[in-house]
Amino acid sequence: MPIRLENVGIAVRDLEAAIAFFTDLGLTVLGRDTVSGEWADTAVGLDGNHVRIALLQTPDGEGRLELFEYIHPDAIETEPTRPNEIGMHRVAFSVDDIDAALDIAARHGCHPLRGVATYRDIYKLSYIRGPSGILVMLAEDLTKT
Repeated sequence: MPIRLENVGIAVRDLEAAIAFFTDLGLTVLGRDTVSGEWADTAVGLDGNHVRIALLQTPDGEGRLELFEYIHPDAIETEPTRPNEIGMHRVAFSVDDIDAALDIAARHGCHPLRGVATYRDIYKLSYIRGPSGILVMLAEDLTKT
């Protein structure tokens, strides 16, 4: 059976702020919707499920993020994920210029957890806290220069 990754879904506190962050990094909004109804309750497993969603795509057309903001039930605030926690961890993006990407992130109040690291002269990479505390890894391939 062939399988392909469709998208990564991320619940956010503020959908517009998350869209602004990811579109400034270079993703494009493919569509937006408000979703509710029995089918959504069944699919997600929550009664009264009602969310605003946006589907974004990377410039190469391969990667997609589905961002969603809960209208009902109320969103549950949690502590931001730490790099060593079990479960959904982070979303990672290849960028042509990590310094430019970090400047964009900073304009949204999003900063590296510690700094920028270089891995074997192959990658420069950094984990940042994105909107709603999402862990985002940015990686610049140094072999492409």
